[in-house]
Amino acid sequence: MQRALLSVSNKTGLLDFARGLLSHGVEMISTGGTAQELKNAGLPVTDISDFTGLPEMMDGRVKTLHPKVHGGLLYRRDHPAHCEQAEEHGILPIDLVCVNLYPFVETIAKKETTLEQAIEQIDIGGPSMIRSAAKNHASVTVVVDPDDYPRILEAMTNNHGATTPELRARLATKAFSMTATYDHAISSYLDGEVIPSASLSLKLPQVCRLRYGENPHQEAELYGYFFDYFEKLHGKELSFNNILDITAATHLICEFEKPTIAILKHTNPCGVASDSDLCAAWEKAFATDRSAPFGGIIIVNRPIDEKLAHAISEIFSEVIIAPEFHGEARALLQKKKNLRLMRLLQKVPSIERDLRSVMGGILLQDADIDPWNKIGTMEQRVITDRPPTREELEAMEFGWKVVKHVKSNAIVYAGRDRTLGIGAGQMSRVDASRIAVWKAAEAGLSLQGSVVCSDAFFPFADGLIAAAEAGATAAIQPGGSIRDPEIIAAANERGLAMVLTGVRHFKH
Repeated sequence: MQRALLSVSNKTGLLDFARGLLSHGVEMISTGGTAQELKNAGLPVTDISDFTGLPEMMDGRVKTLHPKVHGGLLYRRDHPAHCEQAEEHGILPIDLVCVNLYPFVETIAKKETTLEQAIEQIDIGGPSMIRSAAKNHASVTVVVDPDDYPRILEAMTNNHGATTPELRARLATKAFSMTATYDHAISSYLDGEVIPSASLSLKLPQVCRLRYGENPHQEAELYGYFFDYFEKLHGKELSFNNILDITAATHLICEFEKPTIAILKHTNPCGVASDSDLCAAWEKAFATDRSAPFGGIIIVNRPIDEKLAHAISEIFSEVIIAPEFHGEARALLQKKKNLRLMRLLQKVPSIERDLRSVMGGILLQDADIDPWNKIGTMEQRVITDRPPTREELEAMEFGWKVVKHVKSNAIVYAGRDRTLGIGAGQMSRVDASRIAVWKAAEAGLSLQGSVVCSDAFFPFADGLIAAAEAGATAAIQPGGSIRDPEIIAAANERGLAMVLTGVRHFKH
């Protein structure tokens, strides 16, 4: 990548992106306010008028509509005639365009906006550059969303200053979708329609048709970029349910930095454990529930070696996920023809949005990011007479990370590095606790000295009392019940330590 053109109305992340481009030796061209922003930060930039040899004119209506801009974007680098014509006319290659458009929708959302003001917010040069760059995405990277800046810089770092064809194609798809939405808003406004102040457009490529959906009578497809994060090394094609389980398992394992193994079934954890010895972690995770994992999902946040492969191959699993499978481990597991092996290619982004279809529309929410999942912050939220011991705090930290990924109502009994009993998806929190206690008893695990973790508040003291009777010596829960004083009193009467996080983890 030699040269980039930056022209943005939304300057979020602009300077960091520009510095990243400069670190790869990219020359920058810019327009108007964007150029001034870069100059104010002391970054070298060429004004568009110096690049084209013509001034910006007509109140900025004409500044990038020039053959040196669009020729530099559109000429095919693999086409000799194009290259000759570019050289003949002094057209230099522009390898990246970073543009976001005039805020037309935001402008017309204001009641006082006149037609003349609205028309001045119709971007012409921006969409033209976006379309030119997107058309020639075989050679040119087009950027319309500041959220993509880190991904582009990461790709350049990993590819000697270049972006990949796959990334350029995906960004081009996003760019054409954005210009289509922008043009639709303009045409609707001029046609007299009321434009919502915000709208959501989705355009994702179809990856594949699946064998069926959740059940054999349901048809299903996969859209988007799932295989940017996973590579299937072995086994049958993934099913609809496999993909849901893999996603749930990956979100769970990303909570843990220590060597950890998790076993899931129907997106719920059956057992989770951490240990520097992964075989020991496996034994602890599997010990939580030895029957439910049959046909489940196993995920590990470290490479799988032959010893661990032998251990986990003793049960039938649908999918095993890991960052890597060492030679002998992969050979051993590939003997099971129905087992799918998935390599986790990269860390899942920490900031995501969760989208669900509902009757007549879409729900969109922020990812469930929890600021209270570390020991240091938990210590600030103790509300009982007795503070938790260090071991109890470690168990709270571990169990709180797990309960967040269990369907509500959810109860998890945990030790400092393992789950001991899990109760998931019950209509009553007391029932969830009873199931977790029963599961622990079935597995032959003692809950004496354990920590009980609840995804939402205990509405009555009975749930906490039942946990204490089962052997729990500490509890972590959001709090917020009108009966919190009674529940705190019940904890104090029984010598329990308790933390109220103030953060709920409902999972529907």
